[in-house]
Amino acid sequence: MLKLVRFLFNSLLFGALFLMTFSCTSKESAPLDHLVFRYNEHKNIGSLDPAFSKDLADIWATHQLFNGLVQMDDQLNVKPSIAKHWSITDSAKTYTFTLRDDVFFHKHELFNSNLSSSNQDSTRLVTASDFEYSFNRLRNKAIASPGSWVLNKVEGFSAINDSTFQIKLKQAFPAFLGLLTMKYCSVVPKEVVEHYGNDFRSHPIGTGPFKFKRWEENLKLVFRRNNNYFETDSINQQLPYLEAVAITFLPDKQSEFLQFAQGNIDFVSGLDGSYKDEILTTVGQLKSNYIADVNMIRGPYLNTEYLAFFMESEVSTIQSLKLRKAINVGFDRNKMMMYLRNGIGIPANGGFIPKGLPGFDATIGFNYQPDLAKQLVSEFKAETGIKNPEITLTTTSNYLSFCEFIQRELQKTGLMVSIDVIPPSSLKDAKANGQVDFFRASWIADYPDAENYLSLYYSKNFAPKGPNYTHFKNDTFDDMYEAAYLETDYNKRIELYTKMDSLLMASAPIVPMFYDEVVRFTRKNVTGLGINATNLLELKSVKKSELKN
Repeated sequence: MLKLVRFLFNSLLFGALFLMTFSCTSKESAPLDHLVFRYNEHKNIGSLDPAFSKDLADIWATHQLFNGLVQMDDQLNVKPSIAKHWSITDSAKTYTFTLRDDVFFHKHELFNSNLSSSNQDSTRLVTASDFEYSFNRLRNKAIASPGSWVLNKVEGFSAINDSTFQIKLKQAFPAFLGLLTMKYCSVVPKEVVEHYGNDFRSHPIGTGPFKFKRWEENLKLVFRRNNNYFETDSINQQLPYLEAVAITFLPDKQSEFLQFAQGNIDFVSGLDGSYKDEILTTVGQLKSNYIADVNMIRGPYLNTEYLAFFMESEVSTIQSLKLRKAINVGFDRNKMMMYLRNGIGIPANGGFIPKGLPGFDATIGFNYQPDLAKQLVSEFKAETGIKNPEITLTTTSNYLSFCEFIQRELQKTGLMVSIDVIPPSSLKDAKANGQVDFFRASWIADYPDAENYLSLYYSKNFAPKGPNYTHFKNDTFDDMYEAAYLETDYNKRIELYTKMDSLLMASAPIVPMFYDEVVRFTRKNVTGLGINATNLLELKSVKKSELKN
């Protein structure tokens, strides 16, 4: 009865929110339902300013509103956006971008030069000086953008003229174009940003396929179609196809799924424990009662879920390579994925670089070998005289089931594992400051290049100053990492990445558990919603057909 009451309440709430979204207070007429894409953001949204697009929820929203010089397609290829082409010179240290001449900011009264009619919305062309302003703002310490690091390798940048923007690097960095696809690097208009100040977060003006309409925080967020958008499809039809995007903020994933099952939202991302057994079989297929109404799409996600050892720990079980390898071969990753994720996710039998990213090699990691695990534990006992070796694994509640699975498997080898569950914020601080010896972690790509993953094991990146939480140090690894920066031959650079990953796994400072997958569920009348390894939500090419009675 309680579940039914909750479901009815949420259904009524969502219906009320949707009606509010397109109420008569809007000057624009409400679009037909099949022209509105609706989804729920259970994690909420912190800002619509691209300089603060750190979390996925914010990135999804700002991606609809803003563009940068370049963009990434679903195959992780860097493509033109506001820059129609570019050249790379000076030993790969100078990037010169030529801008399109048909990209305009969303309309706003501040663009109107006619003061007598200042209430009339207008627009203006994007020029290279807008990128100069936007990049300087990203660097501005007073702004304190969490994305300022993307320009760490940049020596300087300037607008050569209205249509030419140039960036000079301190040293060659092959992944730089991938960095520029991040929302941090979006172009923003100086006059609007400086007018609103900090309130630009809730008054965004960009160039994207949708424009900001209304935001009632914790309730609803509405975007409308940008009729001046510059991109077209393969038959020269202007994008986007949709008239509006409506986002709600129900905080409960189970309630979100119920709304989807009832057709009140068009899309659900990810697989939550509250509904995974409801919609999927144990092998990751849609259950029969959903096949007629729901589409499922899945693919590799640039996210490695793993356990890590603090290599400077004085604990003997951490220092032992044999025990670290015993843990790696002592549990069945395939069984873990079937039982705990309904087959969604790829067992991590390779290295740290996830499947879907160049440099991945499925042969360099560890497979389930229970006899070898027992042998390695026995050898450790004989060498050290420790009859009952123990190790403590620190995790958060979200991953307790995975850690308990590994705990049970390793007990069969003679290694006792204790599990310490702490809040995410506490674990974040503890691993940054070397206060945990063995801990669960994950790494989602900041940009789609294996260098981003391997940077976690470069000795000059020791936490807390960098992301090397394990304090792994290997001179050969460091030499290859630095050589990769200077390698302009793509295939040779990828070969270096694989060698580094193999070297890492030989020392076993980590236990890769699985490479995540993006999984998306949509209603049958939604088409054009693709999937990509960065889990970016691309709505400019989405269509919805009208449901027939």
